[in-house]
Formats: sequence, C-alpha cells, structure tokens
Amino acid sequence: MGAVLPLLALRAFVETSRHGSLTAAAEVMGVTPGAVSQQLRQLQERLGVSLFDRTRHGVVLSAAGNRVYPELRQAFDQIASSLHALEAWQGRSSLRISAAPSFAAHWLAPRLADFSARHPGIDVQLDASPALVDLRRDGVDIAIRHGLGQYPGLHAEHLLAPALLPVASPALLATVPPITRVEHCLRLPLLQDSERNDWRLWFQALGVPQDARLQRGPAFDDDLLLIRAAAAGQGIALVRDIHVAEEVANGRLQVVLQQPWPQSFAYYAVTRPGSNDNPMVAAFLAWLQDNLPTAPAA
Repeated sequence: MGAVLPLLALRAFVETSRHGSLTAAAEVMGVTPGAVSQQLRQLQERLGVSLFDRTRHGVVLSAAGNRVYPELRQAFDQIASSLHALEAWQGRSSLRISAAPSFAAHWLAPRLADFSARHPGIDVQLDASPALVDLRRDGVDIAIRHGLGQYPGLHAEHLLAPALLPVASPALLATVPPITRVEHCLRLPLLQDSERNDWRLWFQALGVPQDARLQRGPAFDDDLLLIRAAAAGQGIALVRDIHVAEEVANGRLQVVLQQPWPQSFAYYAVTRPGSNDNPMVAAFLAWLQDNLPTAPAA
C-alpha cells in the first residue's frame, strides 16, 4: 500500500460495518449510499481482498473484514475523541444536542430562545434526527432519546413519559356521528406508527377487544408526520400529548376522546459518564428539568 492512506474509504468500511448497511453509513458520513459503495469498491480493489460477503439479508463482514474491523473502529473512535478534546481545549462554549425530529420540532426548538437568554455565553447546535448517535465519535454532548432508559456505558436522566392521545381534524370528525367510546374510533381511518403497535396497545390498555382494523391504514415513522397527516384530514392519529399541544390549542386538531394512556417508554437525556461535570451540560440539563411539563411517570 502506498504512503497515502485511503482514510475516506477506510471510514466508509468502518461505518458500514458498525451500522450494518450502506444507507446508514452514508447518513453518518453525510454522503450518498452510492458514494459509500464506490469507496468500498476502490478499497477492496486496492487491498486485493473482499471485506464483505453478500447474503440474502445484505452484506456481512468477510473473514478479512472481521480481522481488521475492531482495530480500525478503535482508531476512528480515537480520532473523534481527540478532536472533541481539542475543541474543549480551545474553550468552545457550545453544546451539540441530538433529538428526535418530533421532540425537537414540537417542544425543544420553540423554547431554545429561553435557554439562550438565560445562558447567552452558550451556543446550542440542535441536530434533529432519528438516527442513533455515538456521543463520543459524533461529538454530541446530549442526546434526547425515547426509550426505556437502558443505555449501557452512558448516563441517562429521566425527563418525562408522555401519554398517547387520539387526535383528528375537526372537519373529519364532523363527517361521522360523535365519538364517545374507544371502539368508535374505528369509524375513521387509523393513522399508524411505523411498527403498527400503538393503536393495538392503546385498545388493549383500555380493555377493548382487539379488531383486525387496528393495524390497517398508512404508517409513519415519526409523530411529526402523523400530526401533519391528521391535520390534513387523513384519519385519526395516536400521538404523544407534548407533540400535539400546539395543534390542539390552535384548533387544527381536536382530541377525539379524553383517554390518555401513559406509555412505558419515556424521554431521557443521555450523556457520556462525567459529562455532568461540564458546566454547560449541567446548565442545559437543569434548564430541561425546569421547563418540562409535569407528566405521569412510566
């Protein structure tokens, strides 16, 4: 191999191996899947070995790929850690926050001006993405995630556990008789979460018999999309109360039934161990706790 290391190609190999797909690697690197594929092809041609094997489930590491992946991953993680340390050494007074798009759009972004007013010396960079992040490698100070709080090797601080509410546009509700019982929701199309679980679990939690219609209807992978579809009159959406508060307040959406169901999942602020010693991280976490609405615990 020549003296010039193919760092971009090596990173394409590491991210593809780490995330298990070209698409995920491309998202992390900020390029297209085609560009990742081209880098991998050039790397394998240069090395003269195959780094991946193709299966019916996608690509998996070959014997040669398995041999070098752990060391290369460690090397790129160390580079990212070094860059993070240099940024801190330069006195960078900024915080990088990663949050799911729905939480970022409906709750966090509209309130960031208040944090900035209270802490004018701290600049906040908000990344709204559903993709999982590596806090150390990606330079993220705080990740706000929706889950069970089980994040091995990281510190998770409970924020709130939203409740699911059925909502629809007033115009759509005017087309059917009043909905006064849970099963009456089946009079209208149901807008589904990506896994088609929420309606089924909501009916089950409220003691209503299951129905095949509970898993029918278009599915969306984020509350923000569900809310927009509901506001457009496409059906009833089952969404988290904190995400839909503004639409309900301005009349674009109406709560179909006052039957909130607290979820077992909750929002957590996830940080690296010891990050709370950073005054900026501590200030943001304290601001979050002071401003989050009261919600029932999971």
